[in-house]
Amino acid sequence: MTAEPTAAPSHAAVDRVAAALAADGIEPRIVWFDDAVTTAKLAADALGVEVGQIANSLVFTLDDEPILVLTSGAHRVDTAWLGAELGGTIGRASKDVVKAATGQVIGGVAPVGHPAPVRTFVDVDLAGYDEVWAAAGHAKTVFPTTFDELVRITGGTPTAVEPG
Repeated sequence: MTAEPTAAPSHAAVDRVAAALAADGIEPRIVWFDDAVTTAKLAADALGVEVGQIANSLVFTLDDEPILVLTSGAHRVDTAWLGAELGGTIGRASKDVVKAATGQVIGGVAPVGHPAPVRTFVDVDLAGYDEVWAAAGHAKTVFPTTFDELVRITGGTPTAVEPG
């Protein structure tokens, strides 16, 4: 796998992510890999970074509302605990809910580029890194960002995703 930007193929979801980043004043620096990087470990290995620097985009339902949780690849979301913190019950979203809410498929869900805003929670552990990497709308794509930028571009709420 290569982490060098190349002449990228066109993909509708990736194009929407690039447009959303540009609209937020960010030069899109989307990296395309030769192979899918559908786990934080695969992405971190391909980029040569710590697994904690990967911002996993996880779509859940909070009661019946789709929500996006951007969590550090270094740990898992405690859904029972987070649901209680948010005042509801968190469940794993089906692939159909993920696609409807984000316009993207599981394995490549980006924090932006969705058909409509999705309530987003950004793992405070990502603040410990100067640079984090998020999916860019396809399983072979990522883009670099920061914790503060993720919060800003998603309108997200900084949140612990497991008890501290």
